Amino acid sequence: MKSLEHKTGLIFDLFYCIIFMPLLVGVGPTRYWFDSYPLFAVIVIAYLYLCYFTTRLINLPKLILSRKYLRLAVFAVAFVVITYLLTIYPLPDVDFVIPSMSEYQTRVRNYNRTISVWFMSTVALSYSLVVVFVKELYNRMLLQSIAENQRQKAELAVFKAQISPHFLFNTLNSLYSLVIGTSRKAEDAFIKFVEILKYTYVTIDYDYVALAEEISYIQSYIDLQMIRLSEHTSVEWSHRTDNDNTMIPPMIFLTFVENAFKYGASTTCDSTISIRLVVKDGVLTFETENPVLRHKQEFRENMPVGLDNCRNRLAALFPGRHKLVTSEENSTFKVKLILNLNRHGENR
Repeated sequence: MKSLEHKTGLIFDLFYCIIFMPLLVGVGPTRYWFDSYPLFAVIVIAYLYLCYFTTRLINLPKLILSRKYLRLAVFAVAFVVITYLLTIYPLPDVDFVIPSMSEYQTRVRNYNRTISVWFMSTVALSYSLVVVFVKELYNRMLLQSIAENQRQKAELAVFKAQISPHFLFNTLNSLYSLVIGTSRKAEDAFIKFVEILKYTYVTIDYDYVALAEEISYIQSYIDLQMIRLSEHTSVEWSHRTDNDNTMIPPMIFLTFVENAFKYGASTTCDSTISIRLVVKDGVLTFETENPVLRHKQEFRENMPVGLDNCRNRLAALFPGRHKLVTSEENSTFKVKLILNLNRHGENR
């Protein structure tokens, strides 16, 4: 996906530099300025390039969507001020034999220069804005397509596995009746497994679920893992939220929790897996921390499974409103995810 974004941006940049700008200079008065005022002509052209790449760099659509009005105002003021300074750039007076004609021609020249500079700057800025908006729209459509494709794959996987939900859960109920009384640990594991399976089946058709349900799902997953693990592995799981009814995409944290247990759990070495979830004022922070004890070679070569898919899904669901940071130091792997659940928020 990043490759496609880079290629799209490169095409727009090359078109502006190789075709659009030479055409704008060629049909405008700039070509005449090269003969009489070469330094001024170079400054104007450099400014037009600066307008384009600055607009691309600051990404105005994100500023607008995130309501960063102060930055927008700074950019608008800078554009107006710099353009105005170009219009009053000191040029030599037009020299005529008749002084009055020289003064008149100088005023006409300065007026035409002012109109030309404002026109070319506005055209360059307009093109830049169109490019940025088109590229942002394209990227969002691409991310949405990737997210939809992943969802379809997940649904297909569930459909392949389910055969028939009624048949599956009826069978599980029959198995549970056989397990009852044989082992308390086996009963607990079976109940947790059924809870996780039901949650997976139910939420596959929903775009969002209540945060309380996701917390319960994580709790069931941790409980199921702890049943099979020995006392060598301990889990520090904490969650604090000011709104349990906050809506989030289902199983958005599953990959991080799975990886924490896959690489950090051990039946022979002491290890501690830390999982934290906090929601305050519409900002969700989710963190995991675990030692890398198992599958070390796989971890070093491929990094934790599913992180790329998570990044793509987050980019599609929370464009400009999330931050995912992963790090590995001294055989300890850390994940920190920040989601701004406010519609117009932005995290960088």
